[in-house]
Amino acid sequence: MDKTGLLVGLDIGTTSVKTVVADTSSNELKIIGAASSPTRGMRQGKIVDIDQTASSISSALKKVAEKTNSKIYRVVTGIPVGMLQLENASGLINIGEKGQEVGDEDVKRVLSSAIGSALKDDREAIAFLPNKFLIDGKTDVDDPRKMIAHSLEVHGILLTAPSSDLHNIRKAIERAGYQNNFFVPTPLAIASVALDEGERTFGSIILDLGGGTTTATVIHENKIKYATIDLEGGNDITKDISVVLNTSKKEAEKIKKEFGYADPELTSSDNQFPVNVVGENAPQMIDEEYLSEIINARLEQILQRIGKGLEDHDAFRLPGGITITGGTSILQGTDDVVKENYDVKARIFQPNQIGLRNPLYAASFGVVKYAYDLDDIDYLVNSIIYNMPAANSQLTSENSSEKMKFFKRVQSSSEIATKEDYNRDSLASKKQNNNENARDIKKNKKGLGDFFKKFFD
Repeated sequence: MDKTGLLVGLDIGTTSVKTVVADTSSNELKIIGAASSPTRGMRQGKIVDIDQTASSISSALKKVAEKTNSKIYRVVTGIPVGMLQLENASGLINIGEKGQEVGDEDVKRVLSSAIGSALKDDREAIAFLPNKFLIDGKTDVDDPRKMIAHSLEVHGILLTAPSSDLHNIRKAIERAGYQNNFFVPTPLAIASVALDEGERTFGSIILDLGGGTTTATVIHENKIKYATIDLEGGNDITKDISVVLNTSKKEAEKIKKEFGYADPELTSSDNQFPVNVVGENAPQMIDEEYLSEIINARLEQILQRIGKGLEDHDAFRLPGGITITGGTSILQGTDDVVKENYDVKARIFQPNQIGLRNPLYAASFGVVKYAYDLDDIDYLVNSIIYNMPAANSQLTSENSSEKMKFFKRVQSSSEIATKEDYNRDSLASKKQNNNENARDIKKNKKGLGDFFKKFFD
């Protein structure tokens, strides 16, 4: 039987749509390509224009389909932490007065009871994470199936998101010409690839420096323990550069990527580059240090606000430290600035697969990995939340490959040609240019710290 299939992860961000495609035909996760496209119709992590967002999604998915010579029909989509709420949930059902073997339908009944008990108005379930199953109220098991029981109880965490936001995401994906199979909590998806088992268990912070927002999520015992969001990100840094240097946002974004540093100590005033200034006939020369001070001023403020909540929850004491992801983290020295602000160890995560070596793809890669690693109980959960048909009447280990039908379209081998990672996105290289006219805009640099403090305050 041909079991060749694709698994496609989708991350819809404020500034870009990222997608990662994996081939699971050999019963292992093989990343075969990735792509990104600029986002339109999004503001601070939420859809404000469905048609524009649909166009952005279509562009990214068509791009990756062409790169991998694949046909894409379905996706699995990440839901950012800013939309998530966590609720304690539990359910209890009777199995039989004389005791009988627990089956899939019994597990689905108790899961449905737990999910229904905690679901609130105007919100939809995204995922349910069982902490434990109890047989007859006393025996704690991970998987109760095939065990004899009189009653079955489950305790866990229900993750929900606003119904309106989920509707907009589904509608945008549909208008792009695709189907969303189910949603994945983005923080847990990132944790599945960015953190090792010890970091997920003993505690770490995931700091996601996005374009529209910045989020920090505390992962402890493989669960989300705390999350905070700041409604500023890389876009705000770009706006600052545009205003201070009197240049267009397009030009500001370009020089941020090509010449920007998060840490001014890594720069030199001798390294200069031209900037197209509004109202000037000729480009003005700016140096790296000056640009870095503009970037650093905004980044410092974001980190200070995010850090208050983390400090209140003693998150900086967790042994795993901070793992940094997101497109803004490509700015060199970002990890040094985070270390200095929080006095903890910090590192930038980027996938090590060819074509994914950019922090930009951490979430979409994580969505693919998280979905691939779902176990039998997770699929029973999804069959309830997303009204999916069971892949088989018995989701046992011997037929675990069948469960992949939950989130992938089974394809013939002719639909997937020999593939390789074509995506060559990489971190922007740093350039050096002329040293002429360096002080046209940079004059009066003395007291720059006070200027930025007044400007951003």
